[in-house]
Amino acid sequence: MSVGTSSAPGAHRERPPAGADDPGGLGIHPDDLPDGLVVADRHGRVICFNAAAERITAIPAAEALGQRLEKALPLEDLEGRRWWQLTDPYGGLAIRVRQPERNLLLPGGREVLVAARYVRAEPTGPVQRVVVSLRDTEARRRTERSHAELIATVAHELRSPLTSVKGFTATLLAKWERFTDDQKRLMLETVDADADRVTRLIAELLDISRIDSGRLEVRRQPVDIGAAVGRHIQAYVAAGLPADRFLLRIEQPLPDLWADPDKIDQVLSNLLENAVRHGEGTVTIDITATASPREGEDTGTSVTVSDEGPGIPEESMNRVFTRFWRGSKRGGTGLGLYIVKGIVEAHGGTITVGRAPGAGAEFRFTLPVSAPAYLA
Repeated sequence: MSVGTSSAPGAHRERPPAGADDPGGLGIHPDDLPDGLVVADRHGRVICFNAAAERITAIPAAEALGQRLEKALPLEDLEGRRWWQLTDPYGGLAIRVRQPERNLLLPGGREVLVAARYVRAEPTGPVQRVVVSLRDTEARRRTERSHAELIATVAHELRSPLTSVKGFTATLLAKWERFTDDQKRLMLETVDADADRVTRLIAELLDISRIDSGRLEVRRQPVDIGAAVGRHIQAYVAAGLPADRFLLRIEQPLPDLWADPDKIDQVLSNLLENAVRHGEGTVTIDITATASPREGEDTGTSVTVSDEGPGIPEESMNRVFTRFWRGSKRGGTGLGLYIVKGIVEAHGGTITVGRAPGAGAEFRFTLPVSAPAYLA
């Protein structure tokens, strides 16, 4: 890989033609790298300072090239100690070959993630080059903020049901004989409902953990998607919603669908609950055969859930499947649609959101049929 070497102070970096000094023939130049790259020669002078290093450090390459490493890249640790003096790459232990990645500070307090490699011609020989990689900390900060928001949301959502459970159980234990059977039943039903709420929240957290780590398991079985939707509609009607609030349309014939029935139920539950709670008018569910989202398969199954409410603002469309999105009506953890997207994608499917013909919200997910090989 070419590093655009120069030993004169203030030298400008010129991009060589693809393949120059590149025995692998890959045509890779330091400016093609996504991370910052700084290379110092055996004399400790900077011979490479790529475009990502310029962006991350806000130091022009023309100023860095040819300078001593400690001057071109004046790093300090979080305790204010000068990093290059502390690590002494050229005069330190002869067996040392690297510095692991850590947070360091540039002048002005700008934080960067830095790792270093000491290149020696032979073990314990003198350092020929110091190769430094730089990464911006913004991505890590976003992850940390997301985790902090998740903890705050969970703490808030847990506090209410646990306070209720504690209050009712303490009251029942202290004054059991003073309450009628009906009062006791009402209190215990409230405790039971709040315990279910806590259980659902814990299940959501486990789902998020599995989705984020890529460990969400899908146990495929034959799924009658029309019957699954019908069960959810019956549950809403039994809970008091009018039957004409729902319109289920199934295009026949449908391909046999192999999916995880529990997880598909979770997807349907979230989408229907959103339509009922946040939408208005008739909730329409269309189930159709469609092209498979998976390469190599011809057919798939598509489910569209739409309502006649105000819909989702155009500027919010790209945030619907992110964590903590709750739309205009507050309530809930804002994690449901993030989990829905993770489940659909774990099946090899896709999910989209848009505006329904009746101006409401329209969610559409498509699953490959994923039939086992022995049925092909």
